[in-house]
Amino acid sequence: MNLSLGIVGLPNVGKSTLFNALTNNDVPAQNYPFCTIDPNVGIVPVMDPRLDKLAELVRPAKVTPAVVEFWDIAGLVKGAASGAGLGNKFLANIRNVSAIVHVVRAFENGNITHVENSVDPKRDIDLINSELILKDIETVSDKVKFMDGRARADRKLQPQLDFLLALEKHLNEGKLAKDIEVPNDEDIQELFNSLFLLTSKPVIYVVNTDASNAEANVSLVKQVINPGDMVVPMDIQLEFEISALPEPDKTQYLQELGMNEPTLAKLSRAAYDLLGLMSFFTAGEQEVRAWTITKGTKAPQAAGVIHTDFEKKFITADIVKCDDFLSAGGWVGAKEQGKVKLGGKDYVMEDGDVVLFRHNA
Repeated sequence: MNLSLGIVGLPNVGKSTLFNALTNNDVPAQNYPFCTIDPNVGIVPVMDPRLDKLAELVRPAKVTPAVVEFWDIAGLVKGAASGAGLGNKFLANIRNVSAIVHVVRAFENGNITHVENSVDPKRDIDLINSELILKDIETVSDKVKFMDGRARADRKLQPQLDFLLALEKHLNEGKLAKDIEVPNDEDIQELFNSLFLLTSKPVIYVVNTDASNAEANVSLVKQVINPGDMVVPMDIQLEFEISALPEPDKTQYLQELGMNEPTLAKLSRAAYDLLGLMSFFTAGEQEVRAWTITKGTKAPQAAGVIHTDFEKKFITADIVKCDDFLSAGGWVGAKEQGKVKLGGKDYVMEDGDVVLFRHNA
């Protein structure tokens, strides 16, 4: 299961600082383009208060959160699709991730160079999207040439070629690949997915702004993105400073700022949701753990995430909602209160289920 997100944007918009804050790593974040050449990769826990509460109740030997993978990809510049600024290398890195975190600069600071010499979030989003579209056009055009010869020899392939031509036209009009309607045809859908188009990926826009201007800057960004795209306003430098504090100081500082949690927590959860994922929990003395599954997963397949034998030898599952588990004080209380139900092979897992799988030895 690919749980990776690529952090992209122009140079000097806060990408590496965001990565440092997420991972507590000391990745260079210098005031010049292409400080990041090869992508830095970090495993980031999905901050989930439910897991913390379960751990506080059960007091296990080990606590394991769900995680997502973030890639700090070097800044793109105008002409990246043609190779400017090592653009081909950076665009190839984006192809490897399953979703994009697009960092948009919306703060003024004369000491931090802007590659376009002015701060304009709408222009910067259009610039990045244009470069991604140009690379996708190149990919689709190459595929059209390949399919054209095959379709001449096998007319059954003509519908796939027709779709590629429509997709090429769509991209040439400056539209994103994810905005095209893909026919309900298995072969065409498989073809579309096999292209790994950059603009087919889901996106979270992180607007790098201070709190006083956040609402206006978010409104500005929403004018140029898809209505369904997520937008997270964040003072990235502040988040980095918060992430570097010891836990007691961090809690106090957040209280002083009037914040319940770092904005980074919202980003990690938004990334998790963007990928169509959710968590279920196992809670025992040895370990309390959040397990990652896709939405719509049934109980046997969820058991298989823990161990393949659990899926093969699945019998049933004891399932209780996290809130009920916590309020009842654990498994014993939840059973006494009738909160535990049996989940069979057709049970569709729900976010936050606490589960005990039963299987043949």
